[in-house]
Amino acid sequence: MPLSPDGLWSIGELAEHAGVTVKTVRFYSDRGLLPEASRSSGGHRRYGPAALDRLRLIRSLRALDLPLPEVRRILDEDDGTGGQALEAAVAGQLRQLGDDIRALRWREAGLRLIQECAPQERADRLRLLGAVAAPPSTDPLARFWRAWLPPRMPARARSAFLDVAVPAPPDDPGPAQVLAFARLNAFVNRPCLASEPCQPAAHTSAPDFRPDALYAGLAEAYELAGAQVRRGRAPRAGEALDCFVAAYAASGRTRDTPYFRRALGPSLAADPRIDHYWELVAEVTGPGDGRPVATPGVAHDWLLAALTAQTAEAAA
Repeated sequence: MPLSPDGLWSIGELAEHAGVTVKTVRFYSDRGLLPEASRSSGGHRRYGPAALDRLRLIRSLRALDLPLPEVRRILDEDDGTGGQALEAAVAGQLRQLGDDIRALRWREAGLRLIQECAPQERADRLRLLGAVAAPPSTDPLARFWRAWLPPRMPARARSAFLDVAVPAPPDDPGPAQVLAFARLNAFVNRPCLASEPCQPAAHTSAPDFRPDALYAGLAEAYELAGAQVRRGRAPRAGEALDCFVAAYAASGRTRDTPYFRRALGPSLAADPRIDHYWELVAEVTGPGDGRPVATPGVAHDWLLAALTAQTAEAAA
């Protein structure tokens, strides 16, 4: 379409040349994204040739679902290519798209879970799924552990433990993983009954209790025991058990002796059990092929069994 004698287009001519409606051109003009070159004697908008390229760029950016404030920042970049504003906007859109895709995958797996379960199970599963978002938040799990862990535990040690104890929701879950995570959410939100202890005895011990020594040592012991669990080895004495006992001894500022080991086993066995939590964690994070998952709970039980066997053998 040729320009008029003054080298400008009317709003209708620009719209026709760009393949959009007059309403669209007016919308972007009114919001300051598409400046007009001048006004006719009758007050009608007039646009120069550069407006066509700018309008096409606006449409391309909007086709990427970029919001108007982001489009404005990109258009205001001096180099004419969007520069850092464009890079930041695209990166933000990619992050949002990733979140949306994960949410859709969780919704799909949740729908498949309802579709595939027996009719008599649907009400319970709908209740569980209704209590979590898609994808779910791990905040309830983290709050559970912050209440469980000793209050004087150093922030770095607490953070390191939470990294292990709070499973990240898988990006592409199966129905069984969605159900396990929903059950985890229900588990950590259940009230702690007054008739049962809510924390291990070690957390309520003497004022000189050292939670940093306990959890640093347990992390090492669990890693060593986890290697044994993954190999399918039965609980046994060795480096992992020695590290496990040493963690409890150091936390109480005492020594690892045969007497200490004999007393430690029954004390740990009497602690409140959260085995179901670790079973669900294994379902959420495991490969789903039947191989053992060495969660901290599984490693703890392996080590406690090794300690019990060792002390029983020593007493025989």
